[in-house]
Amino acid sequence: MDKQILVTRSSMPPYEEYIEAIKPLWDTHWITNMGKYHQQLEDELKVYLKVPEISLIVNGHMALELAIQSFDLPEGSEVITTPFTFISTTHAIVRNRLSPVFCDVKLSDGTIDENGIESLITPRTAAIVPVHVYGNICNIEEIQRIADKYGLKVIYDAAHAFGVEYKGKGIGAYGDASIFSFHATKVFNTIEGGAITFTGRKMYEKLYNLKNFGIRGEELVAEVGANAKMNEFCAIMGLCNLKHTQEAVASRKKIHDLYMDLLKDIKGIEFFSDRNEGSRNYAYFPILVTEEFGASRDEVYDRLKENNIFSRKYFYPITSDQACFKNKYRSLDLKTARKLSGLVLTLPIYEGMSGEEPERITRVIKETGDLL
Repeated sequence: MDKQILVTRSSMPPYEEYIEAIKPLWDTHWITNMGKYHQQLEDELKVYLKVPEISLIVNGHMALELAIQSFDLPEGSEVITTPFTFISTTHAIVRNRLSPVFCDVKLSDGTIDENGIESLITPRTAAIVPVHVYGNICNIEEIQRIADKYGLKVIYDAAHAFGVEYKGKGIGAYGDASIFSFHATKVFNTIEGGAITFTGRKMYEKLYNLKNFGIRGEELVAEVGANAKMNEFCAIMGLCNLKHTQEAVASRKKIHDLYMDLLKDIKGIEFFSDRNEGSRNYAYFPILVTEEFGASRDEVYDRLKENNIFSRKYFYPITSDQACFKNKYRSLDLKTARKLSGLVLTLPIYEGMSGEEPERITRVIKETGDLL
């Protein structure tokens, strides 16, 4: 059996570097509650991501839940969002007792179709939650124009877009807020973690309350909040990984470019369009397996798995069609999202991947098309 190739692998700093960095924790015994390293990571990420303000959170999902909660949207309000995303995006809306309203996406890049947003707005609409899918940037200008016209909040799910820039600004500087995921599978990780980016210290204080039980002193709880703080071990992992993030992105770019060269002439294997205005972080390598290939996406997935290669049907099914919603949204016209859901396959890509692995993966893909 050939060596196993997973869809991703966590980027980690040199072992000795991390062990040395966490040693001071045994002197202070301060390992949580917004310690020294938590603050340092906030400061360094604010610069790296080119954002006005940032608040670290225990994970990306809680970042989105608290970002939405921080705007005090009326219970039952509608939030326009995309069904072509990880289920966390939809859950964060629902768990805030808001109603997701699903807008179809664009075939070109998988992001929310800005031309469909306005027709979905009702008197109950309070916000838009778009997603920068695979790091593909949404149409920021048009989304903001619509939001301004109707007085809506814009909260971006930028979980896939760490370090991405658009027109000279960090992607997290757009909209009313953006959230990032620092999960172990992301380009930059803190083992588990996330962050919210935004403008203004007033929101920083609001988020501080929400992630720390509303505690503002030994005898003062000023607001009802949750426990969503990042601990010091995770913060130190982030500080270590941040030193190597550019190397990680450069390593992924090499694999991305090799894949493009290997796959570009295979009939029926297609790619999302690349918007030149934004930078890339090469977090994912999605392909579209179309009818012209001669085998379905699922058949390619299965054949890769038989060869100890683990790709991912990312995202399948679309979130609106998941079992937890009990067919509530099945009748919605989300033609493009459902089509993409049946075509997209994300291939393995990670820092330190050898050139031999994309070649082996490409060989299996070609054989699948020839055999079926």
